[in-house]
Amino acid sequence: MEAVFETPLKTLDVATALFAPLQKKLDELRENGLYRTFYEFSHISEHPGHTAHGGRVVQVWSGNDYFGLGQHPDLIKAQIESTQLHGTSSGGSRNIGGTSVSHAELEKRIAAWHGKDRALVFSSGYAANFETLSTLIAAIPDMVVFSDRNNHRSLIEGIARTGCAKHVFPHNDHEALDRMLAGYERERPKLIVFESVYSMDGDVAPLGAFFDLAEKHGALTFLDETHAIGLMGPTGAGLAEELNDHRATFVQGVFSKALGTLGGYVAGPDSAIDYVRSHAPGFIFSSTMPQAVLDATLTGLDIVQRGDDLRRGVMDNVIRLKNALRKAGLRFLDGGTHIVPVIVPGGERVHRVSRRLLDEFGIYVAPVTYPSVPKGTERFRVTIAPFRTPEQIEAFVSTLQLCLEQE
Repeated sequence: MEAVFETPLKTLDVATALFAPLQKKLDELRENGLYRTFYEFSHISEHPGHTAHGGRVVQVWSGNDYFGLGQHPDLIKAQIESTQLHGTSSGGSRNIGGTSVSHAELEKRIAAWHGKDRALVFSSGYAANFETLSTLIAAIPDMVVFSDRNNHRSLIEGIARTGCAKHVFPHNDHEALDRMLAGYERERPKLIVFESVYSMDGDVAPLGAFFDLAEKHGALTFLDETHAIGLMGPTGAGLAEELNDHRATFVQGVFSKALGTLGGYVAGPDSAIDYVRSHAPGFIFSSTMPQAVLDATLTGLDIVQRGDDLRRGVMDNVIRLKNALRKAGLRFLDGGTHIVPVIVPGGERVHRVSRRLLDEFGIYVAPVTYPSVPKGTERFRVTIAPFRTPEQIEAFVSTLQLCLEQE
Protein backbone atom coordinates (compact mmCIF):
# COMPACT_ATOMS: atom_id res chain seq x y z
CA MET A 1 0.00 0.00 0.00
CA GLU A 2 1.39 3.38 -1.02
CA ALA A 3 2.01 5.92 1.70
CA VAL A 4 0.08 9.18 1.38
CA PHE A 5 1.80 12.33 2.57
CA GLU A 6 -0.34 15.37 3.22
CA THR A 7 1.15 18.85 3.27
CA PRO A 8 -0.04 20.83 6.30
CA LEU A 9 -2.57 23.50 5.39
CA LYS A 10 -0.50 26.28 6.94
CA THR A 11 2.49 25.30 4.81
CA LEU A 12 0.35 25.45 1.68
CA ASP A 13 -0.95 28.89 2.66
CA VAL A 14 2.57 30.19 3.19
CA ALA A 15 3.76 28.77 -0.13
CA THR A 16 0.78 30.23 -1.99
CA ALA A 17 1.49 33.68 -0.58
CA LEU A 18 5.21 33.52 -1.33
CA PHE A 19 4.76 32.23 -4.88
CA ALA A 20 2.00 34.66 -5.89
CA PRO A 21 4.51 37.29 -7.16
CA LEU A 22 6.25 34.58 -9.20
CA GLN A 23 3.00 33.66 -10.93
CA LYS A 24 2.40 37.34 -11.67
CA LYS A 25 5.80 37.61 -13.35
CA LEU A 26 5.08 34.47 -15.38
CA ASP A 27 1.76 35.96 -16.49
CA GLU A 28 3.60 39.12 -17.55
CA LEU A 29 5.99 37.05 -19.66
CA ARG A 30 3.04 35.45 -21.45
CA GLU A 31 1.35 38.82 -22.01
CA ASN A 32 4.53 40.29 -23.50
CA GLY A 33 5.26 37.31 -25.73
CA LEU A 34 8.40 36.43 -23.77
CA TYR A 35 7.29 33.17 -22.16
CA ARG A 36 9.48 30.28 -23.27
CA THR A 37 7.62 27.28 -24.67
CA PHE A 38 9.46 23.97 -24.61
CA TYR A 39 8.27 21.66 -27.37
CA GLU A 40 8.75 17.94 -26.90
CA PHE A 41 10.89 16.31 -29.58
CA SER A 42 12.50 12.95 -30.21
CA HIS A 43 15.58 13.02 -32.43
CA ILE A 44 15.79 10.42 -35.18
CA SER A 45 19.21 8.85 -35.70
CA GLU A 46 18.34 7.64 -39.21
CA HIS A 47 17.50 11.20 -40.29
CA PRO A 48 20.04 13.78 -39.07
CA GLY A 49 18.54 17.23 -38.77
CA HIS A 50 15.07 15.81 -38.25
CA THR A 51 13.06 15.11 -35.13
CA ALA A 52 9.72 13.56 -34.24
CA HIS A 53 7.03 15.87 -32.88
CA GLY A 54 3.33 15.19 -32.49
CA GLY A 55 3.53 11.93 -34.38
CA ARG A 56 5.32 13.33 -37.44
CA VAL A 57 8.83 14.09 -38.63
CA VAL A 58 9.91 17.74 -38.78
CA GLN A 59 13.03 19.50 -40.03
CA VAL A 60 15.19 21.34 -37.50
CA TRP A 61 16.73 24.63 -38.68
CA SER A 62 18.01 26.12 -35.44
CA GLY A 63 20.03 23.46 -33.63
CA ASN A 64 23.59 23.59 -32.37
CA ASP A 65 24.53 20.11 -33.64
CA TYR A 66 26.18 21.85 -36.57
CA PHE A 67 27.34 18.74 -38.44
CA GLY A 68 24.62 16.37 -37.30
CA LEU A 69 27.19 14.23 -35.49
CA GLY A 70 24.71 13.59 -32.69
CA GLN A 71 23.12 11.07 -35.06
CA HIS A 72 26.35 9.86 -36.69
CA PRO A 73 26.56 6.05 -36.74
CA ASP A 74 30.20 6.03 -35.60
CA LEU A 75 29.42 8.08 -32.50
CA ILE A 76 26.37 5.99 -31.72
CA LYS A 77 28.39 2.79 -32.07
CA ALA A 78 31.20 4.13 -29.87
CA GLN A 79 28.79 5.13 -27.13
CA ILE A 80 26.84 1.86 -27.21
CA GLU A 81 29.96 -0.30 -27.12
CA SER A 82 31.47 1.77 -24.32
CA THR A 83 28.22 1.61 -22.34
CA GLN A 84 28.20 -2.16 -22.63
CA LEU A 85 31.76 -2.25 -21.27
CA HIS A 86 31.60 0.48 -18.62
CA GLY A 87 27.93 1.05 -17.76
CA THR A 88 25.77 4.15 -17.75
CA SER A 89 27.31 6.08 -14.84
CA SER A 90 30.69 7.51 -13.96
CA GLY A 91 30.28 6.31 -10.38
CA GLY A 92 31.15 9.64 -8.81
CA SER A 93 33.07 12.86 -9.09
CA ARG A 94 36.51 13.01 -10.67
CA ASN A 95 38.29 12.77 -7.30
CA ILE A 96 36.39 9.74 -5.95
CA GLY A 97 36.73 7.24 -8.75
CA GLY A 98 35.07 9.10 -11.60
CA THR A 99 38.21 9.74 -13.65
CA SER A 100 38.40 7.22 -16.48
CA VAL A 101 41.17 6.58 -18.98
CA SER A 102 38.93 8.33 -21.51
CA HIS A 103 38.89 11.50 -19.38
CA ALA A 104 42.67 11.49 -19.38
CA GLU A 105 42.98 10.80 -23.12
CA LEU A 106 40.44 13.45 -24.08
CA GLU A 107 42.08 16.11 -21.92
CA LYS A 108 45.49 15.36 -23.44
CA ARG A 109 44.08 15.60 -26.95
CA ILE A 110 42.21 18.84 -26.24
CA ALA A 111 45.34 20.45 -24.76
CA ALA A 112 47.37 19.45 -27.80
CA TRP A 113 44.60 20.60 -30.16
CA HIS A 114 44.78 24.13 -28.77
CA GLY A 115 48.51 24.15 -28.14
CA LYS A 116 48.12 24.52 -24.36
CA ASP A 117 49.81 22.82 -21.42
CA ARG A 118 46.72 21.22 -19.96
CA ALA A 119 42.95 20.85 -20.36
CA LEU A 120 40.10 20.07 -17.99
CA VAL A 121 36.76 18.51 -18.97
CA PHE A 122 33.49 19.69 -17.39
CA SER A 123 29.91 18.44 -17.62
CA SER A 124 28.89 21.48 -19.68
CA GLY A 125 30.29 24.56 -21.35
CA TYR A 126 28.43 26.71 -18.82
CA ALA A 127 30.19 24.92 -15.97
CA ALA A 128 33.55 25.25 -17.70
CA ASN A 129 33.17 29.02 -18.01
CA PHE A 130 31.58 29.69 -14.63
CA GLU A 131 33.85 27.45 -12.56
CA THR A 132 37.11 28.44 -14.25
CA LEU A 133 36.50 32.19 -14.15
CA SER A 134 35.04 32.33 -10.65
CA THR A 135 37.85 30.17 -9.25
CA LEU A 136 40.82 31.83 -10.95
CA ILE A 137 39.67 35.44 -10.54
CA ALA A 138 39.07 34.90 -6.83
CA ALA A 139 42.53 33.37 -6.46
CA ILE A 140 44.44 36.32 -7.94
CA PRO A 141 44.46 39.43 -5.66
CA ASP A 142 43.30 42.72 -7.20
CA MET A 143 42.31 41.14 -10.51
CA VAL A 144 40.33 43.48 -12.75
CA VAL A 145 38.26 41.95 -15.57
CA PHE A 146 37.27 43.43 -18.93
CA SER A 147 34.25 41.72 -20.46
CA ASP A 148 32.64 42.12 -23.89
CA ARG A 149 29.08 43.45 -23.63
CA ASN A 150 27.71 40.52 -25.67
CA ASN A 151 29.37 37.77 -23.65
CA HIS A 152 27.42 34.63 -22.80
CA ARG A 153 25.64 34.44 -19.46
CA SER A 154 28.05 31.78 -18.20
CA LEU A 155 30.96 34.20 -18.62
CA ILE A 156 29.04 37.07 -17.02
CA GLU A 157 28.00 34.99 -14.01
CA GLY A 158 31.49 33.55 -13.53
CA ILE A 159 32.93 37.06 -13.35
CA ALA A 160 30.14 38.45 -11.16
CA ARG A 161 30.47 35.60 -8.68
CA THR A 162 33.85 36.94 -7.53
CA GLY A 163 32.84 40.54 -6.85
CA CYS A 164 36.03 41.67 -8.59
CA ALA A 165 36.56 45.04 -10.21
CA LYS A 166 35.23 44.79 -13.76
CA HIS A 167 34.52 46.82 -16.87
CA VAL A 168 32.12 45.95 -19.69
CA PHE A 169 33.37 47.27 -23.02
CA PRO A 170 31.17 47.85 -26.10
CA HIS A 171 30.87 44.77 -28.27
CA ASN A 172 34.08 44.09 -30.24
CA ASP A 173 35.29 47.67 -29.63
CA HIS A 174 39.05 47.33 -29.27
CA GLU A 175 39.56 51.10 -29.07
CA ALA A 176 37.24 51.40 -26.07
CA LEU A 177 38.94 48.40 -24.50
CA ASP A 178 42.33 50.05 -25.02
CA ARG A 179 41.18 53.15 -23.14
CA MET A 180 39.79 51.07 -20.27
CA LEU A 181 42.99 49.03 -19.95
CA ALA A 182 45.08 52.21 -19.98
CA GLY A 183 43.37 53.30 -16.77
CA TYR A 184 45.34 50.69 -14.82
CA GLU A 185 49.04 50.30 -14.21
CA ARG A 186 50.67 47.49 -16.15
CA GLU A 187 51.46 45.58 -12.94
CA ARG A 188 47.76 45.29 -11.95
CA PRO A 189 46.45 41.78 -12.77
CA LYS A 190 44.03 42.05 -15.70
CA LEU A 191 41.89 39.59 -17.66
CA ILE A 192 40.09 40.19 -20.98
CA VAL A 193 37.11 37.86 -21.52
CA PHE A 194 35.46 37.48 -24.92
CA GLU A 195 34.07 34.99 -27.43
CA SER A 196 35.32 34.14 -30.89
CA VAL A 197 31.89 33.67 -32.50
CA TYR A 198 28.80 35.24 -30.92
CA SER A 199 25.84 32.91 -31.16
CA MET A 200 23.03 35.48 -31.40
CA ASP A 201 24.53 37.76 -34.08
CA GLY A 202 26.88 35.30 -35.79
CA ASP A 203 29.77 37.79 -35.83
CA VAL A 204 33.40 37.28 -34.82
CA ALA A 205 35.77 39.02 -32.42
CA PRO A 206 38.76 41.08 -33.62
CA LEU A 207 41.03 38.40 -32.22
CA GLY A 208 44.41 39.85 -33.18
CA ALA A 209 43.51 43.33 -31.91
CA PHE A 210 42.47 41.96 -28.52
CA PHE A 211 45.63 39.89 -28.19
CA ASP A 212 47.73 42.92 -29.15
CA LEU A 213 46.06 44.93 -26.40
CA ALA A 214 46.69 42.14 -23.91
CA GLU A 215 50.40 42.26 -24.71
CA LYS A 216 50.46 46.05 -24.64
CA HIS A 217 48.83 46.29 -21.20
CA GLY A 218 50.08 43.09 -19.58
CA ALA A 219 46.69 41.32 -19.51
CA LEU A 220 45.62 37.68 -19.60
CA THR A 221 42.93 36.56 -22.06
CA PHE A 222 40.03 34.10 -21.82
CA LEU A 223 38.70 33.07 -25.23
CA ASP A 224 35.36 31.25 -25.51
CA GLU A 225 35.48 29.26 -28.77
CA THR A 226 32.15 27.47 -28.18
CA HIS A 227 30.53 28.27 -31.53
CA ALA A 228 33.74 28.18 -33.58
CA ILE A 229 34.84 24.70 -32.51
CA GLY A 230 34.56 22.33 -35.44
CA LEU A 231 33.60 25.05 -37.91
CA MET A 232 36.81 27.08 -38.10
CA GLY A 233 40.46 26.19 -38.54
CA PRO A 234 42.21 23.49 -40.58
CA THR A 235 41.36 20.91 -37.89
CA GLY A 236 38.32 22.64 -36.43
CA ALA A 237 40.06 24.05 -33.35
CA GLY A 238 38.32 27.41 -33.76
CA LEU A 239 38.95 30.99 -34.81
CA ALA A 240 42.40 31.10 -33.20
CA GLU A 241 43.48 28.20 -35.39
CA GLU A 242 41.77 29.76 -38.42
CA LEU A 243 43.86 32.92 -37.95
CA ASN A 244 46.94 31.01 -36.72
CA ASP A 245 46.99 33.23 -33.64
CA HIS A 246 47.35 31.16 -30.47
CA ARG A 247 48.09 33.90 -27.95
CA ALA A 248 45.00 33.29 -25.80
CA THR A 249 45.94 32.44 -22.22
CA PHE A 250 42.85 30.26 -21.83
CA VAL A 251 40.64 28.64 -24.45
CA GLN A 252 37.18 27.30 -23.68
CA GLY A 253 35.14 25.00 -25.89
CA VAL A 254 32.34 22.47 -25.87
CA PHE A 255 31.50 19.01 -27.15
CA SER A 256 27.75 19.68 -27.26
CA LYS A 257 27.77 21.70 -30.50
CA ALA A 258 29.80 20.56 -33.51
CA LEU A 259 31.19 17.43 -31.82
CA GLY A 260 27.71 16.04 -31.27
CA THR A 261 27.94 14.87 -27.63
CA LEU A 262 27.92 16.58 -24.23
CA GLY A 263 30.26 18.58 -22.03
CA GLY A 264 32.76 21.41 -22.13
CA TYR A 265 36.39 22.15 -21.35
CA VAL A 266 39.03 24.77 -20.64
CA ALA A 267 42.64 24.62 -21.79
CA GLY A 268 45.52 26.78 -20.59
CA PRO A 269 48.67 26.99 -18.45
CA ASP A 270 49.42 23.91 -16.36
CA SER A 271 49.41 25.52 -12.92
CA ALA A 272 46.22 27.51 -13.56
CA ILE A 273 44.25 24.54 -14.88
CA ASP A 274 45.54 22.33 -12.07
CA TYR A 275 44.43 24.99 -9.57
CA VAL A 276 40.91 24.94 -11.04
CA ARG A 277 40.91 21.13 -10.89
CA SER A 278 41.86 21.32 -7.22
CA HIS A 279 39.60 24.18 -6.09
CA ALA A 280 36.53 24.69 -8.33
CA PRO A 281 33.46 23.59 -6.31
CA GLY A 282 31.36 22.76 -9.36
CA PHE A 283 34.10 20.44 -10.58
CA ILE A 284 35.04 18.82 -7.27
CA PHE A 285 31.53 18.20 -5.98
CA SER A 286 29.77 17.12 -9.20
CA SER A 287 29.61 13.64 -10.66
CA THR A 288 31.42 13.55 -13.95
CA MET A 289 30.18 12.32 -17.33
CA PRO A 290 30.10 8.57 -18.01
CA GLN A 291 33.01 7.09 -19.92
CA ALA A 292 30.67 6.17 -22.78
CA VAL A 293 29.97 9.86 -23.48
CA LEU A 294 33.69 10.59 -23.57
CA ASP A 295 34.37 7.68 -25.91
CA ALA A 296 31.72 9.03 -28.28
CA THR A 297 33.34 12.47 -27.94
CA LEU A 298 36.74 11.07 -28.88
CA THR A 299 35.15 9.60 -32.00
CA GLY A 300 33.50 12.93 -32.80
CA LEU A 301 36.83 14.68 -32.32
CA ASP A 302 38.42 12.32 -34.86
CA ILE A 303 35.73 13.17 -37.41
CA VAL A 304 35.90 16.92 -36.79
CA GLN A 305 39.69 17.12 -36.95
CA ARG A 306 39.70 15.61 -40.45
CA GLY A 307 36.37 17.17 -41.41
CA ASP A 308 37.28 19.68 -44.11
CA ASP A 309 34.41 18.34 -46.21
CA LEU A 310 31.98 19.01 -43.35
CA ARG A 311 33.23 22.56 -42.92
CA ARG A 312 33.02 23.25 -46.66
CA GLY A 313 29.56 21.70 -46.79
CA VAL A 314 28.26 23.98 -44.05
CA MET A 315 29.68 27.17 -45.55
CA ASP A 316 28.52 26.29 -49.07
CA ASN A 317 25.01 25.88 -47.69
CA VAL A 318 25.31 29.11 -45.72
CA ILE A 319 26.06 30.95 -48.96
CA ARG A 320 23.02 29.33 -50.63
CA LEU A 321 20.84 30.24 -47.67
CA LYS A 322 21.96 33.88 -47.59
CA ASN A 323 21.46 34.26 -51.34
CA ALA A 324 17.96 32.83 -51.04
CA LEU A 325 17.15 35.16 -48.13
CA ARG A 326 18.37 38.19 -50.11
CA LYS A 327 16.32 37.16 -53.13
CA ALA A 328 13.24 36.84 -50.91
CA GLY A 329 13.88 40.25 -49.36
CA LEU A 330 14.16 38.85 -45.84
CA ARG A 331 16.29 40.75 -43.33
CA PHE A 332 19.19 38.91 -41.74
CA LEU A 333 22.53 39.65 -40.09
CA ASP A 334 25.58 38.64 -42.10
CA GLY A 335 28.38 38.10 -39.61
CA GLY A 336 30.35 35.92 -42.01
CA THR A 337 29.85 32.71 -40.03
CA HIS A 338 27.63 29.63 -40.05
CA ILE A 339 25.01 31.34 -37.84
CA VAL A 340 22.38 33.30 -39.78
CA PRO A 341 20.05 35.41 -37.59
CA VAL A 342 16.82 36.28 -39.47
CA ILE A 343 15.32 39.37 -37.84
CA VAL A 344 11.61 39.14 -36.95
CA PRO A 345 10.81 42.09 -34.63
CA GLY A 346 8.16 41.55 -31.98
CA GLY A 347 8.08 38.91 -29.26
CA GLU A 348 4.55 37.76 -29.98
CA ARG A 349 5.08 37.85 -33.74
CA VAL A 350 8.21 35.72 -33.79
CA HIS A 351 6.49 33.16 -31.55
CA ARG A 352 3.43 33.05 -33.83
CA VAL A 353 5.54 32.53 -36.95
CA SER A 354 7.58 29.81 -35.25
CA ARG A 355 4.42 28.00 -34.17
CA ARG A 356 2.91 28.17 -37.65
CA LEU A 357 6.08 26.87 -39.30
CA LEU A 358 5.99 23.89 -36.95
CA ASP A 359 2.25 23.17 -37.02
CA GLU A 360 1.55 23.70 -40.72
CA PHE A 361 4.85 23.03 -42.48
CA GLY A 362 6.83 20.66 -40.27
CA ILE A 363 9.71 23.14 -39.84
CA TYR A 364 11.14 23.92 -36.43
CA VAL A 365 13.11 27.11 -35.98
CA ALA A 366 13.31 28.46 -32.44
CA PRO A 367 12.23 32.05 -31.69
CA VAL A 368 14.83 34.12 -29.86
CA THR A 369 13.50 36.95 -27.70
CA TYR A 370 14.51 39.24 -24.86
CA PRO A 371 16.62 38.88 -22.72
CA SER A 372 18.67 36.74 -25.12
CA VAL A 373 18.54 39.64 -27.60
CA PRO A 374 17.44 43.30 -27.21
CA LYS A 375 13.73 44.04 -27.58
CA GLY A 376 12.87 44.94 -31.17
CA THR A 377 15.56 42.63 -32.57
CA GLU A 378 13.75 39.31 -32.02
CA ARG A 379 14.88 36.70 -34.47
CA PHE A 380 15.20 33.20 -35.75
CA ARG A 381 18.75 31.96 -35.20
CA VAL A 382 19.04 29.80 -38.31
CA THR A 383 21.73 27.15 -38.65
CA ILE A 384 22.21 24.84 -41.58
CA ALA A 385 23.87 21.44 -41.71
CA PRO A 386 26.09 20.19 -44.55
CA PHE A 387 23.54 17.54 -45.56
CA ARG A 388 20.79 20.06 -46.42
CA THR A 389 20.01 20.05 -50.14
CA PRO A 390 19.55 23.14 -52.33
CA GLU A 391 15.90 22.15 -52.71
CA GLN A 392 15.42 22.03 -48.93
CA ILE A 393 17.04 25.45 -48.56
CA GLU A 394 14.79 27.01 -51.20
CA ALA A 395 11.71 25.41 -49.63
CA PHE A 396 12.66 26.66 -46.17
CA VAL A 397 13.15 30.25 -47.34
CA SER A 398 9.96 30.34 -49.44
CA THR A 399 7.93 28.94 -46.53
CA LEU A 400 9.45 31.42 -44.10
CA GLN A 401 8.72 34.23 -46.54
CA LEU A 402 5.09 33.14 -46.85
CA CYS A 403 4.57 33.04 -43.09
CA LEU A 404 6.17 36.44 -42.56
CA GLU A 405 4.22 38.10 -45.36
CA GLN A 406 0.95 36.83 -43.93
CA GLU A 407 1.66 38.18 -40.46
